[in-house]
Amino acid sequence: MTPATCVIYNPAAGRGRAEALLKEFTANPGVHGELRPTTAPGHAEELARAAADEGFARVVAAGGDGTVHEVANGLIRSGRRDVVFSTWPVGSANDYAYTLGLTAWWAKRAENPPMETLDVDVARVTAGGRERYAVNAAGVGFNGMVTVESRKIRSLRGMPLYTLAFLKAMVRHFATPRMRVRFDDTEYSGPALALTLCLAQREGGFPLMPAADLTDGKLDYMLATKLRRWHLLRYLPAMATGTLPTNHPLIRLGRAARVTVESDAPLCAHADGELVCVPADGVTELAVEVLPGRLRVEVYPPGLYGGRRPPGGTGGR
Repeated sequence: MTPATCVIYNPAAGRGRAEALLKEFTANPGVHGELRPTTAPGHAEELARAAADEGFARVVAAGGDGTVHEVANGLIRSGRRDVVFSTWPVGSANDYAYTLGLTAWWAKRAENPPMETLDVDVARVTAGGRERYAVNAAGVGFNGMVTVESRKIRSLRGMPLYTLAFLKAMVRHFATPRMRVRFDDTEYSGPALALTLCLAQREGGFPLMPAADLTDGKLDYMLATKLRRWHLLRYLPAMATGTLPTNHPLIRLGRAARVTVESDAPLCAHADGELVCVPADGVTELAVEVLPGRLRVEVYPPGLYGGRRPPGGTGGR
């Protein structure tokens, strides 16, 4: 008989402490979970798709946002829409769990709390013939280069990691090529430094879109046009606290269900921190579109542990 829950985890999460704690937690008679560790990048996606094919009703991504991204992609590609996707935030950066209001889970794991489900949006990112799904955020331009720099840093985690990567990218990869960016029925054409597209509220630990809603069928976007390096330094504290100005003449904010990008220079882009294309690939066009309610996720009932819920989320399925 197939257990109710498959837990896919990165053995290195939490600097190795997560594995022992997960084994202790799944030994609880009320959990009935089967642990499946990952062995290499991309393995979590394979394990998730296999778990869906085997008939698991619930698949858990236990780790950080990289594990969340891979497991979500595996479930989406399986074609099964009835599988419940759960996030156990045992990594060092847990942006998706933050928006779902699940950051209290690790402290309350032994209580095996009651949960509800919520159908949330997913973004399909297409670039250079490659298709990936994002559940948290996608970034184009400077954002992608921050991801490139973050891969080179081994000694830090979470916001300190992305802050250092941000500063390195500012020195090494600062460019504002001409782009044509279409947001549904409106268009921008001109120099562009970076494009952030958020389903959730944080990107790289920074709460860039504190009002983002996982259930509204829209991407919250921020397009930085011809900013200077001193602008980035000036607004770095505001990025860290979610208080970026909403009326800056060089920053465009809004919501859209579909976004397309055409660039005069090769693009660098990420989906949930996974690089979709880098400048060496020569990709100059990209599209991101929302798939409303494509993924069924697990959340706390309203008010449990004082956790937040995604704005507008109704839950209760």
